[in-house]
Amino acid sequence: MLSVKISLALALAIGALISGVLLVLEPLTDFAFLWLEWPGITAAYFFWGAVAGSSFLGIAISWVVNALTYGLGAFVILSAYKVLREA
Repeated sequence: MLSVKISLALALAIGALISGVLLVLEPLTDFAFLWLEWPGITAAYFFWGAVAGSSFLGIAISWVVNALTYGLGAFVILSAYKVLREA
């Protein structure tokens, strides 16, 4: 049985991996998967517009927000799997 802490850590790791893969695939696919990164891009755009920060910091914010977004989805899937497995 996975505890909640282990499930959360695993989900965040999955989210970080998905977000990193999406960032790497951007230039290789001519931005074909850009629609998958909209939550992070929106957060980075608002940050950059508010404080005019560096583009590196915007990319970092985009990566973190996407990692949290996809990590939440992975956590829901892992939790549902845990519930279904116990039933």
